[in-house]
Amino acid sequence: MDKVPIQADGRFRLGDVLGSGSYAVVYHAKNIIKDDAVAVKLEPITHSSSVQRKYNILKHLEGGVSIPRALWFGRESTYHALILNLLGPSLHSLFLSHSQKFSLDTVINLGDQLLSCLKYIHSHNYICGDIKPQNVVLGLGNLRHIIDFSITKEFWNMSTSVHIPFRQGKCLAGTPAFASINNHLGVEPGRRDDLESLTYMLIYFLQGSLPWLTSDQEKLYSSSILERKVNTTIEDLCHGILVEFATILIYTRSLAFSEDPDYNHLCSLLHILCSTPPAPAVCLLDINQPDVPITHSDSPSFFDKPCVIEAVPPCLPLRRSTCV
Repeated sequence: MDKVPIQADGRFRLGDVLGSGSYAVVYHAKNIIKDDAVAVKLEPITHSSSVQRKYNILKHLEGGVSIPRALWFGRESTYHALILNLLGPSLHSLFLSHSQKFSLDTVINLGDQLLSCLKYIHSHNYICGDIKPQNVVLGLGNLRHIIDFSITKEFWNMSTSVHIPFRQGKCLAGTPAFASINNHLGVEPGRRDDLESLTYMLIYFLQGSLPWLTSDQEKLYSSSILERKVNTTIEDLCHGILVEFATILIYTRSLAFSEDPDYNHLCSLLHILCSTPPAPAVCLLDINQPDVPITHSDSPSFFDKPCVIEAVPPCLPLRRSTCV
C-alpha cells in the first residue's frame, strides 16, 4: 500500500483514523494555521474517485441546512483527498447509547429537520438513496447532517428538463432495513423512496426496532426481509405510537414515481404532535452530544451493508395513480 501523506492541502496535518470503507479512509486532521479540526477522506487514485463525486455534490448543495461543508478536494501523493468540516456522532451510535429508544420529542425534532433537509436536497434535483441512522450525524447546535452521498443521483434531467423515466429491473440501492418496498422490488428510486426510508427510521427510533430486523445477518441479507416488510401491516408496524406516523407512512407509500411530495403536509403532521399535550410547546432534542467527535464507520454492521434482494410479490397499492 502507498504511504499515506502526513498532511493535505499544506494546511491540515493528519491524525487518528475515524472510519474506513472499501477503499477510502477518514482521518481526524488539524489545521496548523487556524488550529481547528477537520475530517480528511483519502482514496487511492487507482480507483474511480467517489470522493470527487461527493465533493461535486456537496458544492452543488452548499449552503443548505444539514449539508456538510466540503472545504477542499485535490490530490495528495497517490490519493484523492476530500476535506470536510468535522462532525459529531451518528444517530446510530447515539441510539445505541440511549438503550435503543428516543423520546417522542426527539423523534419529532429529528423528523422535522430531516424533512427540511430532504426538501432542500430534492429541490436541487438529487435523491439521497440511503437514509439510515448511520448516515445522519450531529453537528454544531445539534443540527443533523446527512453525510453519505455515495449513491446519490439526479432525478431530474437538466438538459431535457424532464423527470428521469420510470424503470424496473434495478438492483436494490441502499440499505435493506430502511429501503422502500419499491426499491426492494427493483423500481427506479425517486423522492418518494427517500421519504419512505425516513419514515421507517423515525418509527425505528420510537419502537426500538422494526419487525423485519433480526440478529441473524444471513436472514437480514435475503429476500426474507422484503417478505416480512410487505407482510407487516401499517397497523402492526405503528402499534403503540401516535397515528400520525402511520399517516405519514401511508402518504409516502402512496406517492407516484414522479409526483412532487407535499413536504409541508408531512411537517404539519409532526407539528401537530409537538403541540399535543403533554408534549412541550417547543420540541427539544434530549440527546447529549459527547465532547469527542465520532464519525460513522463504513464497515458492515447489523444493518449497514447494501445488497441485492430477490423480489417477492408486492402488497396491494395504498392508492392508485395515473402516474407510475
